[in-house]
Amino acid sequence: MELSILIQDFQHIFHTSEQPRLFFAPGRINLIGEHTDYNGGHVFPAAISYGTYALAVKRNDQKVRFYSKNLSDVGIIECDLADLNYQTEHDWANYPKGMVNHFEKEGYSFPVGFDVLFYGNIPNGAGLSSSASIELVTGVMLEGLYDLSIDRIRMVQLGQMVENNYIGVNSGIMDQFAIGKGKQDHALLLDCQTLDYSYAPLNLQSHVIIIINTNKRRELAGSKYNERRSECESALKDLQTELDITSLGDLEPEQFEQFKQLIKDPIKQKRAKHAVYENHRTLEALESLKQGNLKHFGELMNQSHLSLQHDYEVTGLELDTIVEAAWDQEGVLGARMTGAGFGGCAIAIVDQNHVEDFKKDVNNTYRNKVGYDATFYVATIGDGAKELNYKGVL
Repeated sequence: MELSILIQDFQHIFHTSEQPRLFFAPGRINLIGEHTDYNGGHVFPAAISYGTYALAVKRNDQKVRFYSKNLSDVGIIECDLADLNYQTEHDWANYPKGMVNHFEKEGYSFPVGFDVLFYGNIPNGAGLSSSASIELVTGVMLEGLYDLSIDRIRMVQLGQMVENNYIGVNSGIMDQFAIGKGKQDHALLLDCQTLDYSYAPLNLQSHVIIIINTNKRRELAGSKYNERRSECESALKDLQTELDITSLGDLEPEQFEQFKQLIKDPIKQKRAKHAVYENHRTLEALESLKQGNLKHFGELMNQSHLSLQHDYEVTGLELDTIVEAAWDQEGVLGARMTGAGFGGCAIAIVDQNHVEDFKKDVNNTYRNKVGYDATFYVATIGDGAKELNYKGVL
């Protein structure tokens, strides 16, 4: 979408001639390390070029008005700075509203309100973290509009607090961190317990990352996400009866095998096994990337998917069909689901000479089995949330 159209839409919708400021926050993919973030393990995400744009100007009164071009039929959602409480009828606008609310709790003050138009090109419900993208674009917007000075990691934490305490989804910090701290052409290794992080150059040689959207919507709050989290917490408590650990991420696979019988429930034992082994795979994947061993990196992706399928049970027909079809294609180093699961997206590392055949063949298999098409995107790895200037188009 051209920037000039967004500016015109903003001015038309909010009845102003003022030129809004422009902010952007990406979506994210997670290369490996799934459902490890809230288990105190490592994740390996990257920010992508798809994301959420916010055009905003300050007002002269206490009103805050939100508009989404993606949900234009909803119209303007309005509230007052004096009442930033969660309201069901405010629907999607609770995400940016929650950020304003948590900034205020953090001690930042907003003497006047603002008008903001959001436009996102992240596929809706794809599991590429559109909610965290909205939170972080709101964060950089508040920082820019009101000339605030806020530590970026603290902004990331506020985004997670919005998700956990305001929206009520018990998610980890990975999404906000990747979106807030992303770096062009780099993946980010994050220890979710300590928030220590490092960047790894994403040198894919002659390969590209393909994002494959199953086009099966996934609603995180309504999914089994919170159930998986509580199963892992219960498994951790069982292990803590004999082990001095604070999270499943503290365990090596060998230790887990030695003490897994402490987890009495076989289902919870499987959940914990995934968290422990996936954390180990993530660290191994970083080393593979550093050594330029893309083949091994791809094998670890495949192992990750199998673990998510059998031990964590968060894949389902659509994701399994996509990934298994991807494994059968020429030029594919690895493929796995990415995100929380239960629909959403998979990713594959594909030789750039085989991309078109890959899309056609995977989609044919998918349509024959599931009954509708998947959508394919080549992922470009970009920077984290920031203010943009007006050069060029979106």
